[in-house]
This record gives sequence, C-alpha cells and structure tokens, in this order.
Amino acid sequence: MKTATRLVHAGRDPAAQHGMVNPPVYHASTVLFESLDALENAAANPFRGIYYGRNGTPVQFAFEDAVAELEGAHGAVTTCSGLAAITVALMSVAESGTHLLVTDNVYGPTRKLCDGLLAGFGVETEYFDPTLSAEALEALIRPETRALFLEAPGSLTFEIADVPALSAVARRHGVAVLADNTWATPLYFDAIGHGVDISIHAATKYFVGHADAMLGVINCREAHYPRVKKTAAAMGYCAGPDDIYLGLRGLRTMGQRLTQHDASARRLADWLADRPEVARVIHPARADHPQHALFMRDFSGASGLFAFVLEPVERARLAAMVDGLALFGMGFSWGGYESLILPINPERMRSATVWEASGPTLRVHVGLEDVDDLIADLEAGFERLAGRASQTAR
Repeated sequence: MKTATRLVHAGRDPAAQHGMVNPPVYHASTVLFESLDALENAAANPFRGIYYGRNGTPVQFAFEDAVAELEGAHGAVTTCSGLAAITVALMSVAESGTHLLVTDNVYGPTRKLCDGLLAGFGVETEYFDPTLSAEALEALIRPETRALFLEAPGSLTFEIADVPALSAVARRHGVAVLADNTWATPLYFDAIGHGVDISIHAATKYFVGHADAMLGVINCREAHYPRVKKTAAAMGYCAGPDDIYLGLRGLRTMGQRLTQHDASARRLADWLADRPEVARVIHPARADHPQHALFMRDFSGASGLFAFVLEPVERARLAAMVDGLALFGMGFSWGGYESLILPINPERMRSATVWEASGPTLRVHVGLEDVDDLIADLEAGFERLAGRASQTAR
C-alpha cells in the first residue's frame, strides 16, 4: 500500500472495537484477572497483551503498531515525551564505563542528558562534526563504544550526516546506531532502511500535529526492541492515554499536513533568500545547502522547520521585528499547525565544531496558514527591523 493509505489504515482493527473506527481511550491502572492461572501467565509475559496500565493499553498498542509499520521497524515503544524517548534509547545501550559518539548538532536537551545524567553514571560522551566522513568516524570508535547517535538534519542548524555510510561503519564494529528522526518523520526519511537500529521521534511534533500533547516513540530493530522496552518499563516511563490517542489521531492526517508544511516552507525559504536583510537561508531542500546532495539522495521530502541568518543588527531592532509579528508565535517546540519563530544561539551548544554566523540566527516553523499571509507578516517585521515602521502589538 502507498504511504497515504497506510497512514489511514495502520494499527486499526474496527472488528475488535465493536465496529468503531477508532479505538477507545482506556484510562487504566489496575487490570483484573479472572483466575490465578491468568494472573501468573500475564506476569510471566508482562509486555505481551494487557497486564498493567503503565505497560500499555489497546490504544497504545494501536499507535505503536501503526508507527512501527510506517518505519519498517520490528516494534515501537511509547514514552511520555520526545526527551523521554531519547533517554530510554540511550539508557538501553549505555552503561558505566562505555563510550557514546554523539553528533555535535544534537538537540540541546540530548546534550544535557549526556553531559549530566549519563556522565554521572560513568558514561563518556564524545561529540563529533555532523558532516564527519565514514573514514574519520572509524578512527573515533573504541572497544568500549556502544552507540552512534545521529540527528539528520540537526533541528537547529540542519547539517545532514551521511547516515548510510556512518551506519555501515558502526555496524562493522558492533556499535548501535540511534537517530533522532523527528524532523523528517518516517514519511520523509526511512531511518531503518538507511541503517539505523533505533529511530527516535518527538511525537509531540508532527505525529500529534496540533501543539496539544506530549509524546515520544522509539522504533526498533528486533535485536534492540526487548532492551528498549524493558528500559522504558524500568524507568517508569509511560504516556497518558489521551496523549496517545491524539498521536494516533494526528497520524491519520500527517501525510497531508507534511505536504503543506513542506511546500509552504520551501516557498518562504526562497522568499527569505532574496531579502537584503538575510545573510543566508539554511534549508536542506535548497540547492545552496552544503549537504543538499545527501538530502536529495536520502530524503523524499522536507518538513516545515528551517533557519535563516540575518545580517548584523542590534538586539533592539531584532526585538522590534519579532515582537510585532502577528502570525509567527515565539515559543519552543514545533510541528503543530501554527507558525513559530525563535531566535537561537547554536554556538552555545557546540564543542566539536564552531558555529559561525554574521548576525542573529532565527529558526522558523512554517505552519498551515496561507503562505502569502506569512510573507506579509515577515515583510512587516523587516520594516520594523529597518526602523521604517512602528512596532505593533501581537
């Protein structure tokens, strides 16, 4: 089946729900067993079927089945947030005395996790250039290296790693490959097919799609699924049933939404590239992106998230621009129907590479509004940036 069809039908079993199209939301902790035999059988296999509310309910299993099918994974594990998914994935492969290789453009909280909690457990993290060659990666792998963690593209600066080449090196050394695939989703990047063992998603973003739920999900190859599932259970991570339902509902329309996010973001990126106030646009789908060839080879589309760098400007002028925007909200997260803009400081989150920009860097998430209206909003913002218009209240 084509992707659009699978998005509609994956994880669905109306016959098991009295013919209802969607599974009901189970608000559950305690599960009752009809006999001692039933109790003991469930306790012997706590991750199969219904055992305890924290271990999963039918709506969770439907979501996990659908997500795993989309990415060609053996199984999926749901968590309460994207960061929880990253934590579970890393904790499932790391232990005291081991070594992790993590891309330098990684999501900020992932770096804090590695440098804080994992370091306290005796896990060493080494950061590397996200555009590292396979040959250079070979030299970084040690006997105690357990995982290679990628984020392609990085969600702030959008460098793209050569995932298949790096994964092949890691596999030769018995090193697990983990990737944060939130930006592209399984629809636009086949992480498992490109060599990734554990693909991680902040389902809060495009899976949910409406900025109203916190959710994470981890897609695993068969060899890694049991360890990831047991780690999530041992850490007590579970997602709320209502949030899981919203993730499953959002999944049904994700293909249509991503198509619009992609088209609008490309048009807005092209418009920004022609603005005199903009020093450069950082969008993997543009031909001037340094890793555009990798994008064209490995990705089937782009999401609504990209960045652009302004020419040098005083903070007061930048504030005048962004404070008066009517359609671009200023806030963290992304992937919802609404457009967002966020000043970012990538240089603060680097250790293996140096981020260089002539002026302030802004990350943009292009929502589902009419792109002409978004352009008009930014055009007015540039007028304020230049001091040619007064600031207006949002």
